[in-house]
Amino acid sequence: MKNGFLKVAAVSPKIRLADPKYNADLIIDAIKQADEKGVRLVAFPELVMTGYTCGDLFMHELLLNTVVSELKRIAEETKECKLVSIIGAPICVKDKLYNCAVVVCRGQFICAVPKIHLPNYGEFYEKRHFASGKYIDDDEIWCDELLCHVEPKLVIRSSEIPNFRFGVEICEDLWVSDPPSNAMTEDGALIIVNCSAGDETIGKADYRKNLVAVQSAKTCSAYIYCGAGEGESTSDMVFSGHSFIYENGVLLAENKPFESGMLITEIDLDRLCYERRLMNSFSQDLHDKKFLLTEFKIFGEYDRKRDDDSVVQRMELPITELTRKFDRNPFVPHDEDEINARAHDILMLQAMGLKRRLEHTHSKCVVFGISGGLDSSLALLACVKTCDIMGMDRSFIHAVTMPCFGTTHHTKNNAVELCNALGVTLHTIPISDSVRQHFSDIGHDENDHSIVYENAQARMRTLVLMDLANSMGGLVIGTGDLSELALGWATYNGDHMSMYGINSGIPKTLIKYVVRYYAKTCGDERIKNVLFSILDTPISPELLPADEDGHIAQRTEDLVGPYELHDFFLYYVLRWGYPPAKLYRIAKSAFGGSEFTDEVILKWLKNFYRRFFNQQFKRNCLPDGPKVGSVCLSPRGDWRMPSDASCRIWFDELEALE
Repeated sequence: MKNGFLKVAAVSPKIRLADPKYNADLIIDAIKQADEKGVRLVAFPELVMTGYTCGDLFMHELLLNTVVSELKRIAEETKECKLVSIIGAPICVKDKLYNCAVVVCRGQFICAVPKIHLPNYGEFYEKRHFASGKYIDDDEIWCDELLCHVEPKLVIRSSEIPNFRFGVEICEDLWVSDPPSNAMTEDGALIIVNCSAGDETIGKADYRKNLVAVQSAKTCSAYIYCGAGEGESTSDMVFSGHSFIYENGVLLAENKPFESGMLITEIDLDRLCYERRLMNSFSQDLHDKKFLLTEFKIFGEYDRKRDDDSVVQRMELPITELTRKFDRNPFVPHDEDEINARAHDILMLQAMGLKRRLEHTHSKCVVFGISGGLDSSLALLACVKTCDIMGMDRSFIHAVTMPCFGTTHHTKNNAVELCNALGVTLHTIPISDSVRQHFSDIGHDENDHSIVYENAQARMRTLVLMDLANSMGGLVIGTGDLSELALGWATYNGDHMSMYGINSGIPKTLIKYVVRYYAKTCGDERIKNVLFSILDTPISPELLPADEDGHIAQRTEDLVGPYELHDFFLYYVLRWGYPPAKLYRIAKSAFGGSEFTDEVILKWLKNFYRRFFNQQFKRNCLPDGPKVGSVCLSPRGDWRMPSDASCRIWFDELEALE
């Protein structure tokens, strides 16, 4: 619960048909196990108290009465458990039988949610036994024996745990064109629980997962699907116990068909709230509904008064132990095929964006600096892709290498070799003399390797590119990437500026994979070899002299920190709005056991926040560039922030972490 994480579970026990006593024992054991694991919400399948396939036995009073008495026993024997349970059961109210999900917490029955859409086709014949919750009167009805509401489309919330709001729908309710969860989420539910008893047929597992993925994504919710499994009748159907949990369209955990065991993960409630704040189109067209229902307490003594009875002191929420995994490289897909598809799409986005800009400006060429590093290499590959799409000769591309004080033979040779292999126009314009003249003009000592020494070279290179482009009627292509923009790792009005920033939407950790994809698929050994050499080269602006052996002396990641960490921070700060304490917590989880110790993570996290706030002035005047992913720093699109925003409260939280 701390940092917004809520531990949830789905359980599909091996039941006995028409034996509520036996099934209640299984449910009690499962609830107690879930409680021991810190679970705060546990879901069971549809009609788990009896089994879904009881048929006409549902009409028998003995069975229904036993269900009620066993539900009471479940409530009594689990009243010390600090969680809410959702249990499928047949409930009779006012001479009608409803297929319900009964919500129980700390010995109390909170409500019973009846199924609305009853399938009566194929192998299903629910209307033979059950009434639809759709026809319940607007006035509340009660199950007198359980002393709880029976009402569809309820939103149930915790009075203790922030944002713990959920709704329940039952199996077929999801499969209709307007599921109840649409209205529940519009009225505030962040979690939807589906107690299901769908049978298994070929291809159905993937279909139901796709259905839940879409529903979870479009409602910005977490969706817990719990399917009936072993113990059901196999006369005409087989039940697999398929259970899974999605969060905003992303699969968090799954028990695949015919797998058993308690499915547990953590839902990030704060993340869902952030996404809803971000999407101002969410909840615009509200249904007519009378939702807000009732509250429940898990802890019971969450609000405590001090001895003097003057001030209410709120109890600290327990820390949820995390089992869900956080990717070290959130911008990079896991699967090799997905990586290749992502790289292909990125190159196409870059090329099509540049194509449109060239068509609009009628530019006679493109001009950019080639350093032999990753960023300029990707810019070159994108320009080549553009030329190929437009059917133009690659000589249209003018790559300029501008060696100076820190340029090494290795990077310069790679730049030259790549340009020659790709068949583009290459210019070599040394700038050492120009920079020395500039030092003389401003009275700077060349032996003083301060920021002036570095930035003078970067600005001289931009001056050369701009004037060269002007002389040829060309367009200057920027090579800086998204990670550098986040950190402000660019010389203002130097490499910071261009006429089109083709890499501006791509983080550093992803650029490596795009370049590697091109190397592996280009079909040219010469290009492949030089690209792999570039991939093996340390990241550096090469603005300080090489060491005595001629190797790169200035390594970017030694100065600003590892890009693997910074891209991790960037993703969770920009995409999900994580605060420092939560970000530090998940970073320790993601990088645990790696070379990044807790102290190292905290050090570079502080550096990330400091640079991110201090360098906004550079981002506020960025040139145009194509948006590639969900995280973007364009001041015209995704990220608007004043250059003088204070980072005090973020650093207050960072300092508290120590």
